[in-house]
Amino acid sequence: MEGFQALIENLPVIKLWDIVDVLIVTFLIYKLIPVFKSTGTGKIACIIAVVLVVTWLTGVLELYALNYILSQLVAVGLLAVVILFQPEIRRMIDHMSNLKFKKFLSTEKTTKQMELVIDHTVKACEIMSQEHYGALIVFSREKQLDEYYKTGTLLDAQVSDQLLRNLFYPKSALHDGAVILRGDRIAAAACVLPLSDSDRISADLGTRHRAALGVSEISDAVVVVVSEETGAISVATGGVLKRHLAAETLKQLLTNELCPEEEKTEKKFSFLLRQKLQKNEKEEKQDEK
Repeated sequence: MEGFQALIENLPVIKLWDIVDVLIVTFLIYKLIPVFKSTGTGKIACIIAVVLVVTWLTGVLELYALNYILSQLVAVGLLAVVILFQPEIRRMIDHMSNLKFKKFLSTEKTTKQMELVIDHTVKACEIMSQEHYGALIVFSREKQLDEYYKTGTLLDAQVSDQLLRNLFYPKSALHDGAVILRGDRIAAAACVLPLSDSDRISADLGTRHRAALGVSEISDAVVVVVSEETGAISVATGGVLKRHLAAETLKQLLTNELCPEEEKTEKKFSFLLRQKLQKNEKEEKQDEK
């Protein structure tokens, strides 16, 4: 109760820029949380946090000898962290450097980017379905799938239907495995995914479908599968597999899952507005006649 009264008393002292400062810090923390979700980066953050907390506790408990040792460790800790966790730090820096400023400030990928990626993916899957090329395409979202991304061959290439078809061409060196997409880029190919151990999977489904279900069970990824045997197109999300999809259905499903809801609403509103204006123009022309 006293703390609440103190807050009320200090409200007049709080300035507009103090509120802006807090909001900016909160937003930056929210945007940086996904960076620390990977195993390597999280390990570094945990070790640094533990050392700092233990150093503080030893000071409070007046454990002078231990506090002195830990204080010296903190003083040279940056150099030690750089030496011990060089690979993890390099991956973290690479990840940070790949973040575009506009993307960093936005909560989702733009609809225009994702619609182009979806069009290329649907076109490639339609052709591969007709030619019975097996394919496994993973759209990563909030969870970046670092542990599986690193098992494949890193590409960082623009998404196109020709490239997707070439990657899954049966005689291609990278056809056996999954392609992982991050935004509008093909991050890696020939990636190894975890297989689902669910006993509800149909017996006629092979390794690709089990891998699609497996990664969809442990992440928020959207996974597209093209069967090599039947040519059927399927999509796995949240541990659920939707099978035998037509190209139009595949496009609609991917659009619903991957395009930002806010921008889809704006696009629908603009379409309805344009439709209404066209209708009014026709009515005015008819009245003139």
